[in-house]
Amino acid sequence: MDKVIYPSALSHGSKIAVTALSSGVGHVCHPRLEIVLKHLRVSGFNVIEGGCLRENFQHVSATPEQRAAELMAFLCDDSIAAVAPPWGGEFAMEILPLLDFERLKTAKPKWLLGFSDISTVQLALMSKLGWSSIHCANLMQLHPNEQDELTRQTLAHLSNAQLGYRFVQRSSTAYQLHGESFVNNPDSVLNSTEQTIWKTYPHDSAVTLKGRLIGGCLDILQYLVATDYLDLANLKQRFSPEGIVLYIENAELSATALKRALLSLRFRGVFALINGLLVGRNAVTDDGARDISAEQALLDVISTLSIPVIYDVDIGHLPPNMTLFNGAYAQVHVSSGKGQIVQALS
Repeated sequence: MDKVIYPSALSHGSKIAVTALSSGVGHVCHPRLEIVLKHLRVSGFNVIEGGCLRENFQHVSATPEQRAAELMAFLCDDSIAAVAPPWGGEFAMEILPLLDFERLKTAKPKWLLGFSDISTVQLALMSKLGWSSIHCANLMQLHPNEQDELTRQTLAHLSNAQLGYRFVQRSSTAYQLHGESFVNNPDSVLNSTEQTIWKTYPHDSAVTLKGRLIGGCLDILQYLVATDYLDLANLKQRFSPEGIVLYIENAELSATALKRALLSLRFRGVFALINGLLVGRNAVTDDGARDISAEQALLDVISTLSIPVIYDVDIGHLPPNMTLFNGAYAQVHVSSGKGQIVQALS
């Protein structure tokens, strides 16, 4: 059994299916959607637009059954190379029981790209099928005029994604704390104003992590652990002897909810299964009603662990986002606030 199944690299003319498996794109954001879809076409890809895309009601593009059926149709269509949801959302979990993973075992593997709620399905594809996917900038962030290097390279990595591909990503210089709305400005790009500093625990130490990457949004991941959709014990065996580097990021959890989620992972033995932990920048930046900060909540838990931790990494809802291949062998190093990740598809 292969440790990781990597779909074929994208090439000129590759079909990319666009469907909203979680939140859809309401009409106020259609101008932005048109820009990013045109960018894919100009980049040489054949864009297939799904029916579950241009509506958004109660946080979803369509019913669970409709979203699952469309995703299954795209994943089982061997002419399609990748599936690119516009962005994440809230309820991708609804479609997991409706996906036919036995049928997918006979399908040609496809790339699923994005982050946030997209990681819900990415984790299931790895746990159930061994398929790699990429945790990266969402499609709606891939504007043709984007200057951030980490974001600009997203599609290039997919075009090089084959066994033996090895690449280096270095921490950004700055990140975005407050961005311009796609509604107000469909042509908005990242507004990176805050200095990027990767931090470690223990503090002020150079840290190196090695292992195969797996992870996603903690808001969802906390509920999937120890289910068939995120079986870390099984993945540890699959990834032996290299082991696991788990990455997580917080989208909406308050400091108190963040601490409870991390404690829950500890109680369920998650941290005993991994070589080390990468934590993205915390997106909840104004939780003034509480007496504890998000950083303190994190430190309260990771200070009890016997594994190295790197946090405030370029992962998550305060972009830019690195491109992380689930299942890739990674070497992560940080020193003096600067970090790099070397990934090898093996």
